[in-house]
Amino acid sequence: MTDRTIWITGASSGIGEALAVRFAQEGARLVLSARRQSELERVAERCRDNGLSADQVLVLPMDVTNWEALPGAVQTVLNQFGQVDLLINNAGLSQRSLCVETEMSVYRQLMEVDVMGQIALTKAVLPHMLERGVGHIAVTASVAGKVGAPLRTGYCAAKHAVMGFFDSLRTEVEGQGVHISTIVPGFIRTDIARSALAGDGKASDLKDDDIENGMDVNDCAEVVVKGLNAKKREIPVGKGKEMAALWLKRLAPEVLFRMARAHK
Repeated sequence: MTDRTIWITGASSGIGEALAVRFAQEGARLVLSARRQSELERVAERCRDNGLSADQVLVLPMDVTNWEALPGAVQTVLNQFGQVDLLINNAGLSQRSLCVETEMSVYRQLMEVDVMGQIALTKAVLPHMLERGVGHIAVTASVAGKVGAPLRTGYCAAKHAVMGFFDSLRTEVEGQGVHISTIVPGFIRTDIARSALAGDGKASDLKDDDIENGMDVNDCAEVVVKGLNAKKREIPVGKGKEMAALWLKRLAPEVLFRMARAHK
């Protein structure tokens, strides 16, 4: 990835931050996007500490749900670096609430951020890649994009939608030089559970033992970067029982359904 331009959304924490630092070590030019500029500046400093110069990192705060602003953001990146080689759609929210306790506004917010925001930015970047005849677009989906889990009806719905969209997009653009990768994390040690939405739309601030005992986020980034370098179409990453669920869903779905019902 040396001298390639990589744009990461959701870059202010978690997997996005870990990927940014890992790509900095490879000498990539980075565009870091999220809503919190102060956190993006902190991540940018980490990237500079890992080998990048000031002009190799662009901090570009944005909200992926503000579709009208996205073409301007793309132009800002092109003005700075001339091209986008890899777009990693990593912005996202999770959820921890029962369906009967979840307000419709929460479902709407999950869909706007986790699905529509990813689609909107992809559509804004895609013409540039098609014109060049080369490019790579990735999205952070989830095991929840293949397996249903309690307290995550909206999150699972969103991640299933993301998997479907990008798998379909691959069939349209892969023959034109644009690669599509879906990243499928299991339980990764981040703050995703604590910042997940409760039924009323507030941060749940819940402790999740599965997350806290999950794969280290830097180990996750290492797996993802290797997968992206190899242009893998699907990149599963995790170390626990949730990864076995991917196979159970294919081979023995009834067994998985019973297990998921018991895991509350």
